[in-house]
Amino acid sequence: MGKSGLGILVASLATTLFFASPASATGLATCDSGPQTGWQPQAKLEATLKTQGWQVRRIKIDGGCYEVYALNEKGERVEAYFHPVTLAPVPTKR
Repeated sequence: MGKSGLGILVASLATTLFFASPASATGLATCDSGPQTGWQPQAKLEATLKTQGWQVRRIKIDGGCYEVYALNEKGERVEAYFHPVTLAPVPTKR
């Protein structure tokens, strides 16, 4: 591989690592959650929260955690984080 080919490979790898890293997350919470193949489905978290009176608006992945936008049982807007393996609440750094 020539110098230009190696440079392209290094640039490609750096870009991949940057976008795949938790550093690109919001930084409010971080979960050491391992590969996604070991995570519980988002639907299970949503069902659990609904039984607690929450109205889930959206669930996404942020910092290796499930980030939930919802109205809680009191009707308050919340942004909460949950560990994707245990579904336990994760404290935030606010």
